[in-house]
Amino acid sequence: MSQPFDRTCCVPAPGKLDPALKEFWVQNPWDIVVQGHNLSSFERNRVFLNVEGRNFVEISHLTGADSEGDGRVAVAADFRNVGRMDLLVRQVGGGPLFLWENQFPPRNYLKVSLRGRPQIGRVPTSNRQGIGARLIAEVHGRQIVREMMPLNSYNSQAPCLVHFGLNQNAQVDRLTIHWPSGEKQVLAAIPANRHILVTEGSPQYEVVEPGRVMAP
Repeated sequence: MSQPFDRTCCVPAPGKLDPALKEFWVQNPWDIVVQGHNLSSFERNRVFLNVEGRNFVEISHLTGADSEGDGRVAVAADFRNVGRMDLLVRQVGGGPLFLWENQFPPRNYLKVSLRGRPQIGRVPTSNRQGIGARLIAEVHGRQIVREMMPLNSYNSQAPCLVHFGLNQNAQVDRLTIHWPSGEKQVLAAIPANRHILVTEGSPQYEVVEPGRVMAP
């Protein structure tokens, strides 16, 4: 398929196509359907394990998540509220909705939700959920960088929070938040294994408890 997705472009095929292998070439992505082709080839899904940020190891066959269905959505979230990220996969065309539970050994973690402050006069403020904020957790001499940017994929959306995996470390030594408003906020010595709510400009954070209503 020619790139970019420009219906007026005219890009020649990269080489001689082999119809026996069901190869074809289209200029316009919509022509795939018009010509009766289907790119849903039911390739098996792949799962890769991050090895300390230096490499990836394929563990598809060990996880059971290597379904051959036409998966279009993969959302990682702590669906069981146990501090481990599970994986939700949605199939296209009304197929099954799979939830793979994370069975790795429990490790320490920190979950962070943000609350942008109300506008005061002409002082710039962030949006209500702090979307676009950059969070930097310093843990035992290591920096872990995340952005508050909920995943929006095919008919799906991830929760609006940031999850930090801390391994065996019992706290986040320093959490720096760069808010969309431009404000920089720093919190220190945050114990692990909790979900906290940080309000823009507040020196303290709140601990989120399941079932407890937290009004602004």
